[in-house]
Amino acid sequence: MNQMQRLLSARRLLPPSLLPPSCFLHRRWFSTSETDASSPSLPSTHQKIQTFEGRASNKSTASTTSSLNEHELAKFSAIADTWWHSEGPFKPLHLMNPTRLAFIRSTLCRHFSKDPSSARPFEGLRVIDVGCGGGLLSEPLARMGATVTGIDAVDKNVKIARVHADMDPVTSTIEYQCTTAEKLVDEGRTFDAVLALEVIEHVANPAEFCKSLSALTIPNGATILSTINRSMRAYASAIVAAEYILQWLPKGTHEWSSFLTPEELTMILQRASIDVKEMAGFVYNPITGRWLLSDDTSVNFIAYGTKKNDLGDI
Repeated sequence: MNQMQRLLSARRLLPPSLLPPSCFLHRRWFSTSETDASSPSLPSTHQKIQTFEGRASNKSTASTTSSLNEHELAKFSAIADTWWHSEGPFKPLHLMNPTRLAFIRSTLCRHFSKDPSSARPFEGLRVIDVGCGGGLLSEPLARMGATVTGIDAVDKNVKIARVHADMDPVTSTIEYQCTTAEKLVDEGRTFDAVLALEVIEHVANPAEFCKSLSALTIPNGATILSTINRSMRAYASAIVAAEYILQWLPKGTHEWSSFLTPEELTMILQRASIDVKEMAGFVYNPITGRWLLSDDTSVNFIAYGTKKNDLGDI
């Protein structure tokens, strides 16, 4: 059975809720116009963004947990004990981490005029890892000299992160909290760099979430997000292959309809006073077992933006 036959066979085994709706199969790369005239019934990116913002506006403005998705929190709580098992459910993040860190080191060193060849290039920077999980990203950031705060809405994740960080005097300085970005905004906390990697696809309101990330970022600070594109290639690789064929991830880890295209993420960040300056894709090489930075953003991608001086109405 060839690869296509395996994909088609796995597709028949997927529950109906995971099958991609046909209305999302025709997207144009970074187009700001409405959908093609030949497809008048397809929702435009602008309409999609309005949907995200509509979800946020339906929540009370006093709510400090408006972007939380309780179903997603329960899923990650169930596998929290496996964060540091390199062959466990978080194996893809372990493999991807060196590539994510290469992008972060490059962009933050350039943004803050730091020496990328230094062993501790982030010395003096206050960095927050939003949705830190077990600390896979927080720990190397601390080793690179950053003053790191890691937050997660799942208490079990934070406890695992603290225990692991305390094994090393360098990482034991990380401030871990079981809280949300919204609550830290209410407390008036700000950071030089705000990171949210593989998080936005699991929140209830992406637009509201990005507003919180923006509020946590100092003017002229840096914001970095990574996520999965809502494309057919992403559906085939991140869900069908990763969850049902290779079984890298537990079934149901991702919902294809919750993914954002690069265009949508750029527009949401723009409306939250963050200008996207650079974007790159992550491509997996099955021969070497490594992830590489690429211009191909059709599946996994990462974006770096800067916070505007004029905050406006966020």
